[in-house]
Amino acid sequence: MIQFLWYPRCIGCRNAKKWLDEQEISYKIRHIAEENPSFEELQAWYQMSGLPLKKFFHTTGSLYKKMELEEKLSSMSEEEQLRLLSSNGLLIKRPLVIGEDFVLLGFQSALWSEKL
Repeated sequence: MIQFLWYPRCIGCRNAKKWLDEQEISYKIRHIAEENPSFEELQAWYQMSGLPLKKFFHTTGSLYKKMELEEKLSSMSEEEQLRLLSSNGLLIKRPLVIGEDFVLLGFQSALWSEKL
């Protein structure tokens, strides 16, 4: 069963949840802001994903902008970035789907259809 991390007020997350339900895909749901992913979880997901770490940041979010992370991330180590992500779930790109051997960031129905 996959993990589905979402923020209920996020339109993309609601669309993704609706898509999962329509496809009858079983998932364990997790509110990303109420139950922040841990440093260890994020580290494992980042390594499994093969994606650049910046892809894990919700770069269009108000918190990202308020913290001026666009300018700061390049001078931070990977560990510092992962610790920052684990400090507040609203910094993380969502929805986030974790499978046995894959990670999906953001809702893209074509990619999700391929992986799920």
